[in-house]
Amino acid sequence: MKLLTKANWGLKLFAWRYIPLIGFCSPRIERMDGQALEVSIPHTWRTKNHLGSVYFGALAIGADLAGAFLVFHKAKARGVNANFAFKDVQGEFLMRPEARVHFVSEDGALIDQMLDESIASGQRINRTVSVRVTCPSLHGDTPMATFRLTLSVKAKPR
Repeated sequence: MKLLTKANWGLKLFAWRYIPLIGFCSPRIERMDGQALEVSIPHTWRTKNHLGSVYFGALAIGADLAGAFLVFHKAKARGVNANFAFKDVQGEFLMRPEARVHFVSEDGALIDQMLDESIASGQRINRTVSVRVTCPSLHGDTPMATFRLTLSVKAKPR
């Protein structure tokens, strides 16, 4: 099974089992490699606000996934148990996204470093990851919003 297909099934199962609100927004992993993760969320009645743009809550869900799903994937690939959460979030909203939104995090190297450091020290490691939000069908790569999330990771070998 292709990596993205398998990752999307894993995302769906995780969402519906543990956090149904994520599943309700129908996210899809568009791109995933060792350095980056791109998640999209459709512009539907489930994710729109009264102004016709993607609702803040759906944007927060997309930023959460883009910032954290790579930790889940990397830990699983390494055979490591990793507990992670976000300690805080900062968002800057630049334009109204009025079509499918894409959330891109290119912090794969930082996540690798966090996992390595946590395994070596046995401590929880906190670092800021960045997520860029775009609406490619309407505005190409122009950012609609940016998020900075403090990711907290504690990892240990299985």
